[in-house]
Amino acid sequence: MPRSPRRVTLRAMAAPCAPTDVLVVGGGPAGLGLAAELAAHGLSVRLVAPHPPRPFPATYGAWLDELPSWAHACLANVWTDVRAYTGERPTPLLRPYARLDNARLLDTLLGRAGGGLAWTVGTVQGAVRVGEGWEVRGQGGETWRASLVVDAGGHTGSLTRPQQRGGAALQTAFGLVAHFDVPPAPPGGMVWMDYRSPAAGPATSPTFLYAMHLGGTRYLVEETSLVARPGLSRAVLERRLLARLRAQGTPPCEVEAEEWVAFPMNAAAPCPGPVLAFGAAAGLVHPVSGFQVAGALGDAPGVAQAVAAALDSSGPEVAVRAGWAALWPPERRAAREVALLGVDALLTLPPAQLPAFFDAFFGLPAAEWHAFLAPRTGAGTLARTMLRLFAHAPNPVRASLVRAALAHGGTSGRALLAAVRE
Repeated sequence: MPRSPRRVTLRAMAAPCAPTDVLVVGGGPAGLGLAAELAAHGLSVRLVAPHPPRPFPATYGAWLDELPSWAHACLANVWTDVRAYTGERPTPLLRPYARLDNARLLDTLLGRAGGGLAWTVGTVQGAVRVGEGWEVRGQGGETWRASLVVDAGGHTGSLTRPQQRGGAALQTAFGLVAHFDVPPAPPGGMVWMDYRSPAAGPATSPTFLYAMHLGGTRYLVEETSLVARPGLSRAVLERRLLARLRAQGTPPCEVEAEEWVAFPMNAAAPCPGPVLAFGAAAGLVHPVSGFQVAGALGDAPGVAQAVAAALDSSGPEVAVRAGWAALWPPERRAAREVALLGVDALLTLPPAQLPAFFDAFFGLPAAEWHAFLAPRTGAGTLARTMLRLFAHAPNPVRASLVRAALAHGGTSGRALLAAVRE
């Protein structure tokens, strides 16, 4: 593990801690990204995480054009040959896709923080108001004081609790980083979605392959359930992945690492509260793609600027409201309502029709499907894209979508039309 840069103050759990302007809970890319931007605005920031600074363990992919320009120095791979298989023939997506180098991303974010960030090892258990600020309590009996608290504790939250209507609808994936004698994806390229290979599982719960060439004989391969309630288990996805690789004649010959991910796709826009949430804790996982990191890195500067300006001029309570307003403006809330209709459609669509649905989706003009997957596209644009997708989908898919809308009492259709008129 690389050493923590000298510019970051690393404190043990028992060390005495001076009050700070902001305390951020969570040491993932979203929490550190916002902490770095807040520190760059001259605020004193404490980040509390259960571990010292270390490269993030998960694999993070993103469309290259959605990453902030500074993050382009933190890339492990960039692929221009990006494909989707919704049938036997590939659909070239013609949009560069990147994998982040997590060690470089960590070091870059710590560098952007300058000297204003103190990383504290501990686990937050609760927070109470004390005067105009907060007293945050750790699991080991620690106490930290701050004017403002940010929960960036991931999709479960730490001090806040994201809400999913009707219960969590999960994206789950099991993956391997392995060496292959026969490539499971195009050498030098990546497969964003591959619905082929019936051996991967029954049509009642379809899954797809997500695969990246990492260089040489190394590939990342993941069996992914896009969204399901309840989510598919690790054991099921591991069996399907190995069955798929055997069926297509590309079994792994040397496994380096395994990966398991599970997170909800249907978090509602949260109600603003006294603790500012950020990243997945603020419900900002994209409801259709499951992406979050690029969006969080893009959101961080605006939220930090709003918080810093209000904290300097008006105090903590106004600063929290300013942070919520910057993160979840009314237009973004309206867009989330429209996007959640897409989640409902995917959940109710007969599984065998998912490949045809995505075939129609990637058949849209590139600018439209790009915008649909982007983190800050407006409600009207999303709604118009959904209606155009409906018009271009094959009849069985359209019939299923109509039945899904009727099952919601017609509210889905009315919400779409209202968004289109905006």
